[in-house]
Amino acid sequence: MTALEDRMKVVHAIDQAHSAGCRLKPACSCAGIDLRTLQRWRQLDGTVRSDGRPEAIHPRPSHALSDQEREEILKVVNQPRFAELPPSQIVPKLADEGIYLASESSIHRVLCQSNQNQHRGRSKPACTGRVATTHTAHCPGEVWVWDVTWLTSRVLGRWFYLYMILDLYSRKIVGYVVHETESSEHAAALVRRTSVSERIDESLVKPVLHGDNGAILKATTVLAMLQWLGISPSYSRPRVSNDNAFAESWFRTIKYHTGYPMRGFESLEHSRQWADRLVSWYNKEHRHSGLQFVTPEERHTGKQLQILKAREAVYVAARERNPARWSRGTRNWKPTGAVQLNPDREDLNRTAKNQSKRQLVA
Repeated sequence: MTALEDRMKVVHAIDQAHSAGCRLKPACSCAGIDLRTLQRWRQLDGTVRSDGRPEAIHPRPSHALSDQEREEILKVVNQPRFAELPPSQIVPKLADEGIYLASESSIHRVLCQSNQNQHRGRSKPACTGRVATTHTAHCPGEVWVWDVTWLTSRVLGRWFYLYMILDLYSRKIVGYVVHETESSEHAAALVRRTSVSERIDESLVKPVLHGDNGAILKATTVLAMLQWLGISPSYSRPRVSNDNAFAESWFRTIKYHTGYPMRGFESLEHSRQWADRLVSWYNKEHRHSGLQFVTPEERHTGKQLQILKAREAVYVAARERNPARWSRGTRNWKPTGAVQLNPDREDLNRTAKNQSKRQLVA
């Protein structure tokens, strides 16, 4: 429902755009209304009419509940035997006794109009889930994500555990290790070794380490190590599997790699050798699709700017040699910017809506 003042502002802005040469339909689309809505708002004399719904008179339906029926419903549902039951339980019980007062929706409506639509019973109402934790990485070393995955072995019931830490900005694996057991001591040791190799003690900005809600990553040993190193911990929401999407995506990449042994690893040493080869290939050879197809090592060290600039020069030269083959511009080789973990969906929807409006105006 749009107030009269807001309607007048919208109509005035559309009239200005129309007088400047813009068509009415695109102008209405940019304003967020339809052309038919503009015609309905405008009266014959050119003035803007207000919304008539608040002043509309709605006749009482002939089949509406009478005042006596409403009082009977409130009297029944407030009986001690029904005081803790919702209407979905009250209606069948009354039907078993041969009594019909009203439908469930009608009883809900009567309770709501009488300010008695609160949660009935001792059980607590459903709690709304908390918003996912959002982090943005503008350069390497700002946000890390980590997790632990199982590696199959050739012995039934035996597993090897791969611990890894991934830099969110560059997607580089900055720390990893394989153990036979899953423990907080191994995780704490990995964080300490990674902070030394990445020289976190020399950096003024300490990274944020995001992980899932597992017991290993939230253990006291790990929290004490993070506090000593100055690293801020961050965790996913309970029972939500996609809050650590970058780590899960990397696990899928390695387990669907051609070098992953389908029959399992022979020993712990075999799994460690495989992890060394795989991480070296991923960091130095794998051209990441989310990084304009540069390797994580190249993005981590800042070499991506020179590489992407050279690629753009190759495409520009190819277009100059055969301009008839290029109906549009060359491929976009601009480097990707900041990376956001668990972006706000409302912000994404708002950004997409603004982009669509700009395209309509253009």
